[in-house]
Amino acid sequence: MPTQRLLRVGHLSILGLCSLVAWAQPASPYPRISEEAYKARLPFFDYNKEIPLEARIVRDWDGEDTLRQKIVFRGAQGFLVPGYIELPKNAPKPCALVLLIHGWSGGKENWWEDDNYISGGEMRKALLENGYAVLALDAPAHGERSNEIDYLHVNTYKDSSAPDKVNLFTFTEIAVQTVKDYRRALDYLAVRPEIDMRRIGALGYSMGGMDSIYLLATEPRIKMAVTCVPPMRSLDYGPAAPVDYSWGVKGKTILMLMGEKDGFYTVPEMNATYSAYFESPNSKLIWYNQDHKLTKIYVKDALAWVKEKL
Repeated sequence: MPTQRLLRVGHLSILGLCSLVAWAQPASPYPRISEEAYKARLPFFDYNKEIPLEARIVRDWDGEDTLRQKIVFRGAQGFLVPGYIELPKNAPKPCALVLLIHGWSGGKENWWEDDNYISGGEMRKALLENGYAVLALDAPAHGERSNEIDYLHVNTYKDSSAPDKVNLFTFTEIAVQTVKDYRRALDYLAVRPEIDMRRIGALGYSMGGMDSIYLLATEPRIKMAVTCVPPMRSLDYGPAAPVDYSWGVKGKTILMLMGEKDGFYTVPEMNATYSAYFESPNSKLIWYNQDHKLTKIYVKDALAWVKEKL
């Protein structure tokens, strides 16, 4: 490919000027439903606490510095929900804990892999090294739970290599059920003496970032959230558009980490949305010169926020 040449004006490139113009362009926030309509949606996330958890530990990884356990419990719809909990051995107990929530078509394993799309291993290890416990689940139809969709791929686009039977779950159903599963996980954590239930946070990437917004809006045991590149609004999300749940997040402790080149939103509209719906003394928005893949540069800022707020 030919080398791109930039016409420079003083110390600023034309591309840089265009970027500044894009940032400066006035924009309206993404539209959202009324507060009354938001409150009418809250029962979507309720669950029957009388359903037995049937939680159990099915495997241990006893490492030099941490103990990882695979857990399984009964979700609100009866499905078994698998997850990993990992605890730092040398940290004072009980530990604060961060829920790690994966993105679309991912799984809990993403947080135990280094150098992947979400820099999951780097984020998890940074938390553990600073004394935080972590817990990650497979979302419905993801990871080990692909059996719920006959082991087909979860993506909603038509896969020519797969059978016709696809899309057994809508995005909204997956989002709502994920929130219920994490709320059930908190019920389980409450019986673990190693966990400080007064210090529970959520950190999610992409779809997981959306889930962290829903959790912060609907679950009082979540004290703070880090939401990485959450798509804010799409007609495909239906009643699970994150912008609508800003009603329940305003004033709460939230860090938003966004990519300037991300195709799921624009910088002017996201800035306007943040200013109108999210900004408070307890919130912060950080932009990176990245697309939907932030790379591991976000880990430092996410960790700093957790250490300050949790």
